[in-house]
Order: sequence, then structure tokens, then C-alpha cells
Amino acid sequence: MGINTERDIEANMQIGPTDIGMVRIFIEADGIEIPMDFEPEEAEEIAEEILAAAQAARAVKP
Repeated sequence: MGINTERDIEANMQIGPTDIGMVRIFIEADGIEIPMDFEPEEAEEIAEEILAAAQAARAVKP
């Protein structure tokens, strides 16, 4: 499976700060919960990657 492999899985994602100063991305799907905690600087890097991917996707979209 890769980035271009489509899957028919429904998931919920929440993003927010934790009470210890981390940024948590929390994904829940099919009874599985995946909490991922990041330092604020790491979260900013992830946000930049998401924005860059969105820009690249716009260039590909017909």
C-alpha cells in the first residue's frame, strides 16, 4: 500500500493541544485509536508539509 492506494475506510481525526504542551493528532477508525503527540515545532513542520502537499495536489487536479 502506498500514498496513491485508495482505501474505503472511514476514520475520525482530531487535532489539539494536550495539557502537557504537546500537539496531539488523534485518529480513530474501526475501533482502533492512534494518538500521536508532537512537540509544537514538529507540529509546525507537519503543517507546512500538509500545505505543500495541498499546493502540489492543486497543480495535479484537472
